[in-house]
Amino acid sequence: MTPAVARPMPAGLAWRPDGQVVLSGPLLRLAQACDEAWTVLAGRWPAEPEDHPAMLDAEALQAVDFLTSFPHLATFACGLDPAEENLGEFTTRPLDETGVRLTRLAPVREVLTPAACYHVYVHHRGEALSGPRYVTTRNTCFRRETHYEPLRRQWAFRMREIVCLGDRREVTGFLRAATDLVTALFRELALPVGWAAATDPFFRPTRSPKYLAQRLSPTKHEAAYRDLAIASVNLHEDTFGDAYEITRHGRPATTGCVAFGLERWLYALTDRYGPAPAGWPDVVAAARRVTAVAVAS
Repeated sequence: MTPAVARPMPAGLAWRPDGQVVLSGPLLRLAQACDEAWTVLAGRWPAEPEDHPAMLDAEALQAVDFLTSFPHLATFACGLDPAEENLGEFTTRPLDETGVRLTRLAPVREVLTPAACYHVYVHHRGEALSGPRYVTTRNTCFRRETHYEPLRRQWAFRMREIVCLGDRREVTGFLRAATDLVTALFRELALPVGWAAATDPFFRPTRSPKYLAQRLSPTKHEAAYRDLAIASVNLHEDTFGDAYEITRHGRPATTGCVAFGLERWLYALTDRYGPAPAGWPDVVAAARRVTAVAVAS
């Protein structure tokens, strides 16, 4: 991967070397505007908003082989075994030179959210859809990486998704329309972004047959600003419908989503327009313009 070129950090960004950021001031307001813009796009269908917790049940996540395929990215929610002697042993020396010195853990049953849309499929488990269902959701996501860079690659980051559940025709139609709409937003913002077929970074080539299948028939397309993917359009076929018994016309539903990485959009916008807020575009107004055109056409 080409290393990021050093550039002025926008005001309101505080970087933590463990792969997390703090946003404040104008940069936080730009982040809020980006998320509002994406909810404007979601209104094109319209998508019902859902607000999900930070953790997913590990057993439910493993229904789609997440822990088998992606153990290197998982972040687990854990706690100490509450037995008094265990807690007492921990408090005698909670930290050492390597970090927190854990004693015996309580059973680990939760995984911190790896992607916002997973919650949607688990939440709608067992539903028989009478028509296509559109959902939008946002979450803080966690993915372990080999290295971290401010706004580009983080352990914790925000993701907004627009999700469609239905039959294959309904979902592929949604993904085509979503691609067109997001492309129109890029043009409106004068962001030089290109779409390309991609393999999901979750899939490890030496371990997952899904990687080869995706190379042969791409189901993921990424929108890249320079060398950085800032949005993606994903066709899951019936993977989630089958795993969570979501049906359409009596068969496992097809699902698809369009995903936006909030911090990466902040990187692209402040790289394109500079670190000073006076030069930043009105992303909400841009989203309203392109959505109005899409609805009217």
